[in-house]
Amino acid sequence: MKKMMAMAMTVLLASSLTLSSAYAFSDLDEGQQEAIMSLKERGIVSGFDNEHFVPRGKISYAQSVQMIVKGLGLNLDHIQFFKKPLASDSFTNVPDDAWYADAFIIANFNNMSIPRDVNPNGTITREQFANLLVSALESKGDFPMVKMFVIIKDEDQITPELQGTIQRLLLYKIAALDGEGNFNPKAELTRGEAATWLYNAIKVLEAHSHAETPQTENVSVSVEKVTDDVNKVTLSRGSKPTGGYAIDIQSITFKDRGHAVVTYVLRNPAPGEMVTQMVTEPKAVTYVASGYEVTAEPAVK
Repeated sequence: MKKMMAMAMTVLLASSLTLSSAYAFSDLDEGQQEAIMSLKERGIVSGFDNEHFVPRGKISYAQSVQMIVKGLGLNLDHIQFFKKPLASDSFTNVPDDAWYADAFIIANFNNMSIPRDVNPNGTITREQFANLLVSALESKGDFPMVKMFVIIKDEDQITPELQGTIQRLLLYKIAALDGEGNFNPKAELTRGEAATWLYNAIKVLEAHSHAETPQTENVSVSVEKVTDDVNKVTLSRGSKPTGGYAIDIQSITFKDRGHAVVTYVLRNPAPGEMVTQMVTEPKAVTYVASGYEVTAEPAVK
């Protein structure tokens, strides 16, 4: 009987990447509703039934890899193979016919550091999931380095080679320390934590993807009288999550009928650039004769 119940539990957990319904879960912990329901609507997670997600339940290594791969949209589209890759080529304990085999193959070719002898059915720790999640996120693009270091009270318990990814997990605001400043790296991750961290990572990725096409973002123009003859023109990009963002005025073109066009170039933090971890509002200022109506346009590349 116990064996049958255990098998049923495994099947329910394994299915946490499919299905979506209109029902909300009644057992979610505070602060988890938005994250878990959003992932549920995207078909990334589901509950044990329509009312229960069991956020404090444990999650296996295989379920974690599957969630991250699906949630961050990892694939093999950028790789050409001479032969079809198999899970057993890279992992000794991942059967080629396992429901999670494809996820492990995709993870392996997207810089997710998974031990060759990993036990896919074993639970995953907070530091292990953090390392997988940050590695997967950073495989999607070049992220600026934040010029800041988070003090972790139990840093001595973190596996040394994972300290960097855990720092970045915290700096990206994907996860936070507990009330005493600890990360609890060796504690087993819960389903609720896994879903919340993944949801936050997806938001980081979406914000980064938007920032990589800066010329399409909205730039506001404000005009302030300096003298009767001159106006101060300020271009603003709005609030940005870190330093390293800028807006440069390239030229001013005076059109007919009292119209002036200010062209600008936007700059984002370069890959690997150290930036300050504070909200900024990049601005650029120029001066135009008061008789002109001013608009702004991105410079043509």
